[in-house]
Amino acid sequence: MTRDIALGQFIPGKGVIHKMDARVKILLLIAFIVLIFCTFNFISLGLITASVVAVILLSDIPFKMYLKSLKVIILIIVITSLLNIFYGSGEPLVQFWIFKITLSGIYRAVFVTVRIVCLILISSCLTFTTSPTDLTDAIERLMKPLKIFHIKVHEIAMMMTIALRFVPTLLEETDKIMAAQKARGADMESGGMIKKIKAMTPVLIPLFVSAFRRAYDLAVAMECRCYQGGDGRTRMKILKMKKLDWFCVAFTALVLIGVILCNIFFPAAI
Repeated sequence: MTRDIALGQFIPGKGVIHKMDARVKILLLIAFIVLIFCTFNFISLGLITASVVAVILLSDIPFKMYLKSLKVIILIIVITSLLNIFYGSGEPLVQFWIFKITLSGIYRAVFVTVRIVCLILISSCLTFTTSPTDLTDAIERLMKPLKIFHIKVHEIAMMMTIALRFVPTLLEETDKIMAAQKARGADMESGGMIKKIKAMTPVLIPLFVSAFRRAYDLAVAMECRCYQGGDGRTRMKILKMKKLDWFCVAFTALVLIGVILCNIFFPAAI
């Protein structure tokens, strides 16, 4: 059900990750994403996986929330893994018709699966531990150099954060509309794929209407509060890096060095 989707949710807490500077969290997330796709053997992959697990434990967020974030893309993970099993080269372990399973294909499927899972988990940690306000401020600060090119950084950051914030709201609205349509006798579960897609029409139309209504109400509310963009606006909270942030940067640097050394001294598995 859509109510089980945890994408875009913020969970207040007092964990270590909650206390970090939002700018540092975004930069370290980008660094981790790069590192995840720079693992070419099981040692470096294990190092990245252990680092992601450590971050999850430090976030002080219930693990079931991370499982909910994985639930959204579990089908994509399974399909991608199955495709990669048949994509390997070398002596086939099992072969039927034009399909063959090789040791290289199994390794490739494991790497792809672990990479995607780590990517989703570390990305979810950012949204779980960072409020929309802090996220907006951090994105705006990081994009500040773009003002040289007369790009409206504040407006872009605001739109990105509002879009992320309204994902859970729209999912909840979808759940309510589906329940209302089922109560009116709509059948959305039986039949083939084409029939199920057609059955979603009574859900999508009210959802679009609701989304536009919410957007209009939000625009009116912002205008009533005299919102005119980022020019001349002051900040209630000043972002400053602390010792904890520098420690996390140092930890990420050590992980980076470890991945590089593993890729140099250990043979590649894929």
